[in-house]
Amino acid sequence: MSTSTLEVAHGGIPAGKEEIYAKEPVLSARKLVITFGRVVGLDGVDLDLYPGEVLAVIGDNGAGKSTLIKCLTGAYVPDSGEITLNGQPVHFKKPQDAREAGIETVYQQLAVIPALDIASNLYLAREERRPGPLGSVLRMLDKKGMEKRAGQSVQELGIQTIQNMGQAVETLSGGQRQAVAVARAAAFGSKVVVLDEPTAALGVKESGMVLDMVKQLRDKGLSIILISHNMPHVWEVADRIHIQRLGGRAGVITPQTHDMGEGVAIMTGAKRLEGSS
Repeated sequence: MSTSTLEVAHGGIPAGKEEIYAKEPVLSARKLVITFGRVVGLDGVDLDLYPGEVLAVIGDNGAGKSTLIKCLTGAYVPDSGEITLNGQPVHFKKPQDAREAGIETVYQQLAVIPALDIASNLYLAREERRPGPLGSVLRMLDKKGMEKRAGQSVQELGIQTIQNMGQAVETLSGGQRQAVAVARAAAFGSKVVVLDEPTAALGVKESGMVLDMVKQLRDKGLSIILISHNMPHVWEVADRIHIQRLGGRAGVITPQTHDMGEGVAIMTGAKRLEGSS
């Protein structure tokens, strides 16, 4: 089967947002390589994430998108290549290293505890103690303070779907639970939030709620990596789309310059981008 070639328009930069891409990337990867025995997971992959953009990562099963994200977030250590955060080289050995550097990940399996309230979930593993001897000696948690600060964080993020920080998560809808997980990541991920299939288990209405929240976070200047198999969702919210194929980067396109059919064709190898290997 012959493979046709598609033009790369605007150098992969969304029209009207050129000023964003003149800045230094928040997160960059250069020539990432990782192998698992004889299986090549990544074969010299580059990636750039800029301030205040949604970068979607798409690819067929086995394309390396999950492996790429795990290298960027500390779950895997690449065999070679370089990762930089705000222009400085970083060497993550474990996910906690990435979290401490300001990269938070929300996985498809919601990491929320239904029996706890929203504030407790937002501060999960980051609980704050009460000031003075009550906290230092008696080790009492500052529940009121965490609830207040959780509400402020949610309000600052522009998330309108969750209001009562004392409400148990088990009483929330699927979309609201996803909002809690994303809010926690956004509140503590000062630089980058990675969303792994955030709408996979949601219906149409709740998916729309999560996509609106992604746009709100982007508009507030947060940098977001979105991994998704749902092409309409990708084309709705992404500024740029990084396409993985067979462990390498097949190219970077924008929803303005390439339609979903072309994106899928590049992803499957039916078409290729000019200048791509």
